[in-house]
Amino acid sequence: MRLRTYESFFLIKNGLLSTYPSLQENKSTEIVVLGGGITGALISHALLNAGYETVLLDKRDIGMGSTSATTSMLQYELDIPLFKLAQQIGEEAAVASYKACQESIYALEQLIKSGDIDCGFVRKSSLQVAHNKKAAAWLHKEFEIRDQYQLGVQWLHAEEIQKQYGLRCAGGILSVLAASMDAYQFTHALISNNAKIGLQVYDQVEIKKIAHDNKGIQIHIKNGALVRAKKLVYCTGYETMEFLKDPVAKLYTTFVSISEEQVDVKNILRNTLIWDTEDPYLYLRTTDDNRLLVGGADVSYQPADLINSTKEKKSKVLMKKLSGILPGVHFIDDFTWAGVFGSTKDGLPYIGSHPDFLHSFFVLGFGGNGIMFSVQGMKMVLDWMKGKENMLASLYRFGR
Repeated sequence: MRLRTYESFFLIKNGLLSTYPSLQENKSTEIVVLGGGITGALISHALLNAGYETVLLDKRDIGMGSTSATTSMLQYELDIPLFKLAQQIGEEAAVASYKACQESIYALEQLIKSGDIDCGFVRKSSLQVAHNKKAAAWLHKEFEIRDQYQLGVQWLHAEEIQKQYGLRCAGGILSVLAASMDAYQFTHALISNNAKIGLQVYDQVEIKKIAHDNKGIQIHIKNGALVRAKKLVYCTGYETMEFLKDPVAKLYTTFVSISEEQVDVKNILRNTLIWDTEDPYLYLRTTDDNRLLVGGADVSYQPADLINSTKEKKSKVLMKKLSGILPGVHFIDDFTWAGVFGSTKDGLPYIGSHPDFLHSFFVLGFGGNGIMFSVQGMKMVLDWMKGKENMLASLYRFGR
């Protein structure tokens, strides 16, 4: 029997890149960012570089939550197709959210280049394929609205996809804008860079309680230390569900398998992110060290003690689905892991203030586009600090 670890490939590959001290004394600051994953890294970067005194706290080591498990498929497409989202929130708002995600890919690329961050970032295309003729009908409807708003798409027939990509499907949408990277590596690099210029970072911080009142924020640490801040930004991901009264998202466990190196696929596949319309869906991409990553087979949230046995079964499910869509590929499973994500009713994040939490702001990038939403949160949190209204605030608000 081949044993597989709980940890993701990206965590094992990179190891513990940086460590920071725990918080052992009282501290006062202008703003605290709670959560040291990729969202906390981006938000603290924006605040620090805008001139705010910033403290970053995490209960684990940096990047050890969902960031270490994400597959980092950077797409502008949301979990809900544009034509369906338009029916829910209106066409103008739906298109605005899609275009904001497109802009986020460019913004993230620029941040990586300007910071000279080594994280395997590669610009790619994205191909969404229909698993049968019925799915192809609604997917073509999706193509039409994206094409209408000039989102950079092309419709490919089944025969074209089979010839170019070796994929078996009923047609698909090719988007010219997408990317992939190593989110765990990026998170450590960005936080490390900012720690050198004034970001105060503390990990392994166990919080007893957080008080919100007219005077500001008081964060009580279990060891007795107290952090006072004027404002607090929650970048706590799906764990926020533990203390929010609002049922803002439904939690799922998703599974990922990654092959040994030097997998033999067409070169065009190395530059394309693939995801299909089947439910549960399947997605795949190559990595910068020539592995093939396959994920999906989502189930309702499972606690950690059940995941190890489940993921062995899900690995077989993924392999079967892979052979159906990409026949002939020789995939030797090297790592399999699971991660948790939250999905909202409209596929959009929750970014904004909450009436129950004074002087606080939430950046919760739920769904498959969490990283893109976190990039948008950088501008939104700065607008909040300045008391300015952001054009996306009404779309991402609590209570919508």
